Amino acid sequence: MSQVHALILSGLGINCEEEMAAAYRLGGAEAEIRHLGEIFRGTCSLHEFDVVNFPGGFSFGDDLGAGKALANRLKYKKLPSGKRFINELERFLGEGKFIFGVCNGFQVLVKMGLVPNLRGAMEQEVTLTHNDSGRFEDRWCSCAVNAATRTPFLRGIDRIDLPVRHGEGKLVIRDEEIRRGIIEESLNCLSYCDAQGAPTAEYPLNPNGSALNCAGLTDRSGQILGMMPHPEAFLSRYNHPNWARLVSEHPGNGDGDGLGLFKAMVGSLLAKKEGIFQDRPGSALHLRNPPCND
Repeated sequence: MSQVHALILSGLGINCEEEMAAAYRLGGAEAEIRHLGEIFRGTCSLHEFDVVNFPGGFSFGDDLGAGKALANRLKYKKLPSGKRFINELERFLGEGKFIFGVCNGFQVLVKMGLVPNLRGAMEQEVTLTHNDSGRFEDRWCSCAVNAATRTPFLRGIDRIDLPVRHGEGKLVIRDEEIRRGIIEESLNCLSYCDAQGAPTAEYPLNPNGSALNCAGLTDRSGQILGMMPHPEAFLSRYNHPNWARLVSEHPGNGDGDGLGLFKAMVGSLLAKKEGIFQDRPGSALHLRNPPCND
């Protein structure tokens, strides 16, 4: 039987690699944590894996803007082969494989120009900057999935509760043309929402003031997904602030919503490897928890 192999990048300030590796393993995949230095030295190849992951953290201390220094390092770093790291990522995507970034990893993807990449030039088209609140936000949020999204990683999910923990999570779009393209092509795959599941700009339901209430973006192919909330931080219902209520109301299911997302990701990757990958059907799974009181 086929096996999904996930590469979890670490080093240079990334600090959520263990949680992300645990999420993949609980989701049914094999996961390896490898330092970026191994990739840069050529002792580890991206092409041995099915999905490359950029976990959360504080790369380079966020001293030059969240994710910017690491994004530049990744975009322009030359490997022993003479090719740049970004060229290897392009080849990786050309093989039909996937990239996932969370929080600081999402910031890195945005600032490398990998998402939304509407113009296909891998130039930065949006940014993630300081929250409207002017402070670091550490709270739980509900997010609604865009039913028309192209990413298979959100297959079968229409709503999900996850924690956020970021100081620079506000999406700002460069111009109206890019904004229109994001909307028309359903690249805004995940939106902060209210108790009824409607996208909202209201604080603190929307913790940062993102344009389009955006909590996650994909590229046009759907092979790249970036999101601000942390699915790897909600693997068990006991992670949730309302865990006692969740366990009493759903005694037979101990999974957190984040683990449900990773199981959907692994299932999608496995289906693709086995040649039964299909376009995303209508949402079937409603991962919904009672609201918590922040």
